[in-house]
Amino acid sequence: MKSLVMRAHGGLDQLEFADLPDPDLTSDDDVLVSLEAAALNHLDLWTLRGLPGLTLDFPHTLGGDGAGIVRKVGSAVTQVAPGDRVMINPGVACHQCEYCLAGKHSLCSSYGLLGEHCPGTLAESIALPEPNVVPIPSLPRGHPPLTWAEAAAFSLVSLTAWHMLVERARIRAGETVLIWGVGGGVAGTALKIAKLFGAVTIVTSSRDEKLAWAREQGADFVINHGEADVVKEVRGITKKAGADIVVESVGEATWDRSLRLLGRGGRLVTCGATTGAKVSIDVRRLFWFQWDILGSTMGGDGDYREVVRALGLGHLRPTLDSVHELSQARAAFGRLAAGDHLGKVVVDIGGRAREAATAS
Repeated sequence: MKSLVMRAHGGLDQLEFADLPDPDLTSDDDVLVSLEAAALNHLDLWTLRGLPGLTLDFPHTLGGDGAGIVRKVGSAVTQVAPGDRVMINPGVACHQCEYCLAGKHSLCSSYGLLGEHCPGTLAESIALPEPNVVPIPSLPRGHPPLTWAEAAAFSLVSLTAWHMLVERARIRAGETVLIWGVGGGVAGTALKIAKLFGAVTIVTSSRDEKLAWAREQGADFVINHGEADVVKEVRGITKKAGADIVVESVGEATWDRSLRLLGRGGRLVTCGATTGAKVSIDVRRLFWFQWDILGSTMGGDGDYREVVRALGLGHLRPTLDSVHELSQARAAFGRLAAGDHLGKVVVDIGGRAREAATAS
């Protein structure tokens, strides 16, 4: 099968196309999927560059997000059948440990991500456990059916943002949510989820076109963090009360400001550190203002079912930036790396990415 692989850690020059052996089922609960489309995430770039403690066998296939058609199932599989059109949950857990049995699959000691810890979706086929596939939902009347590109683009950022806001931060209607860097996939989806739950949303970006998009998605307030004092602006908007929830994925560059604009009893939830991992905190302010500092990684199977259910009700439809043929996947990585994208960058594997993935 054709696959986009990395030959070693490094830059985009380490990406190349390769013919790899076709995957097959390795256990009774495995599912073999022919992929129609895959979507890129910043995780793919970090994996390419190399992550601490990550050891890979090369060539390694990148990609965590994807959607396609079930071709073969193991004898223990009951939830999907050959011919089903499915989308992929990128998080792979053991489903046997105490955390998995408690529904906290992303705390599993063997938890891994497609494209990072195991072969990913930038290939014509993939074999993965049954819990990692769900049927693509049909949308309500009046909504155009999801395309293959949209189905492929949905899972990783939606699951991450849902777990952050709903499971970890316990978002409530009427609360004020500050979201940094709204042009990114997780941040953009966090905006949609916050609006779905009835929150007041403040978003930032350094690019006016991304702020304009956020306005279209329902953002209540937008701030160009390259030009304005975000802390001062948020204090003005909230009448000095500060934000109830801050959605962080930036790290060092925004951490101090995130704490300064966080209100009494506020929750800061973080899923990343794109500008650096070393941050500090004045513990006196932490206990005096009774803040919650919450870490969040992906989410459990229950979170995934809930966010897919929301999609099936017509909410949280992915925003697409561009669709690239598999032969042009390196250019897709270049667009992601440049930071010029607004929405998800998708790779068309089956030649039908813009076609409907389900009936209307």
